[in-house]
Amino acid sequence: MPIRRLPPETVNRIAAGEVVERPASAIKELVDNAIDAGATRIEVEAHGGGLTRIMVADDGCGMSAEELPVAIERHATSKLAPDEEGLWDLLRIHTMGFRGEALPSIGSVARLSISSRAKGQREAWSILVEGGAVGEVSPAAFAGDNGTRIEVRDLFYATPARLKFMKSERAEAQAITEELKRQAMAHESVGFSLDIDGRRILRLPPEHPGPQGRLARLAAVLGRDFQDNALEIDQLRDGVRLSGFAGLPTYNRGNAAHQYLFVNDRPVRDRLLQGALRAAYADFLARDRHPSAALYVTLDPTEVDINVHPAKAEVRFRDPSLVRGLIVGALRHALAGAGHRASTTTAAQALDSIRPQSVFPGYQPGPSPTGFSAWREGGWTPPTQRPMDLPGLSDVSARHEARPEEAYQTLGGLAGGLGVAEAVREAAYGGYDAAPNVAYPGHDAQPTQPFDPIDFPLGAARAQVHETYIVSQTRDGVVIVDQHAAHERLVYERMKHEMEAGGVARQALLLPEVVELDPAEAERVVARAEELSALGLVLEGFGPGAVLVRETPALLGKTDAAGLVRDIADDLAENGQALALKERLEEVCSTMACHGSVRAGRRLAAAEMNALLREMEATPHSGQCNHGRPTYVELKLSDIEKLFGRR
Repeated sequence: MPIRRLPPETVNRIAAGEVVERPASAIKELVDNAIDAGATRIEVEAHGGGLTRIMVADDGCGMSAEELPVAIERHATSKLAPDEEGLWDLLRIHTMGFRGEALPSIGSVARLSISSRAKGQREAWSILVEGGAVGEVSPAAFAGDNGTRIEVRDLFYATPARLKFMKSERAEAQAITEELKRQAMAHESVGFSLDIDGRRILRLPPEHPGPQGRLARLAAVLGRDFQDNALEIDQLRDGVRLSGFAGLPTYNRGNAAHQYLFVNDRPVRDRLLQGALRAAYADFLARDRHPSAALYVTLDPTEVDINVHPAKAEVRFRDPSLVRGLIVGALRHALAGAGHRASTTTAAQALDSIRPQSVFPGYQPGPSPTGFSAWREGGWTPPTQRPMDLPGLSDVSARHEARPEEAYQTLGGLAGGLGVAEAVREAAYGGYDAAPNVAYPGHDAQPTQPFDPIDFPLGAARAQVHETYIVSQTRDGVVIVDQHAAHERLVYERMKHEMEAGGVARQALLLPEVVELDPAEAERVVARAEELSALGLVLEGFGPGAVLVRETPALLGKTDAAGLVRDIADDLAENGQALALKERLEEVCSTMACHGSVRAGRRLAAAEMNALLREMEATPHSGQCNHGRPTYVELKLSDIEKLFGRR
């Protein structure tokens, strides 16, 4: 079979299949060009899911009449230039695009029209490309001092087979919206607008560069809830900087759609970054829940290869372990700094679940001369007493405020699960300086007023409901705590701290077990032998393609060593981290913490409830249980007033 040279038209269509997969891909390439041109505002319009018409207009530097025909040639670009030695360096890419394939690829499969006015010039020019056939440059009308307007009609009309694989117009429109959101989050200083089929979808004004402007842009795209529940990330390690915002564990989702990752301001989908994000939250979320985050990795262009994918959606790092470690460490540091904080959406969800209901079933509001006789159900008649005659309503309150010395004596019962009594007293009362007028055992100060911890973040315990929920009062609201979930988290955090301080106890196998693996998998596992040993799993290489397991974590008891090692090998191949072993240890610790914590149904004294609240305030991650569910819900006074129509 002879070797033939393909005609340029066919070459362009093959390239278009790699670069322009769908309308959203075409818009991405055109928006990249607009950003590289220095645009401060970008307008996008789409009709028919982008298959009928696409328009992208910007206020960038524009193109002259001489540049227009060159711009639609393959591998012609303004973003690369030779150095002093005449070499073209593909490792120092500072622009969004650099291949020069977008415009010729789109022009080979659609009807492409480009109108542009270069900065500082009076005339505007246009050029038309239809199915790869290039027209002449001609004068054109152009609104604006400078910039470019690109219109794409009948996308893929020259490749009918590609049209058969397009999704519905609605699905393509959603993909376009998602793509533009990613671009907007990557470039907060650029204004974006999007209209689909004449409907306004996005209007995002330019924001000031920096964290505050970026957070404002993220709030505009992801919603106000993300802004209220986001933790700022800003860490630098060995020339690699990680910035952005990550949501609290209790602000989680059922899928990973709300995870946005950027490398040098370029939206990417990278398994390494996604795996690091999952590893950072592994201790706080169930496996079927996912965090929300927008993370930005900035590093020297020579340390990352963005030329590994035609659509530039994937990257390769020179030192992936450095990037992964930075992400995991920075996120865990931010989560630890959040303390007991839980997401604000828990209160909103609680309020949304409350529906006004009648006091008695079957009651229908309306005028009635009989008053209370309107409440009827199956012949039942409500009490005839006056409200003040109802039993207990006019009795004196039996509320009892424990004196500090009584509280101190009763702390021991709960302290067994939280720590030593001295530490709990410190957590409960914040030290003597926090309440100088309160008398403690062995303290000479005379009390002048009863102590009320209402000014603490979680307030003062006022009641226990159904022996399960603690109700506390703050200065501006009410907090409801799930006593079992909260104490379970506290015990779990203490067990983790003890494991880190003393290491994981190991049990030696009577007969070391040989695990057969793929040679590459075995090499990866043996390379992490030191890390695995710290987690209680001692192993070593046993020839090519085999691993010898000598000791396993004692917490796991009788375990399937071969299955555990294979799971670790899979995790190392996918995420670069031995998540399987950590998750199993954490699952055992979580189970132990569950059985060793205060159970639902146990009646707590006032001092025990307050001690639990103070310990929650002093313990990181206590705002969520071991599965990412909130341990408490805070209702502000304004929210409660809305329930009763006071606002």
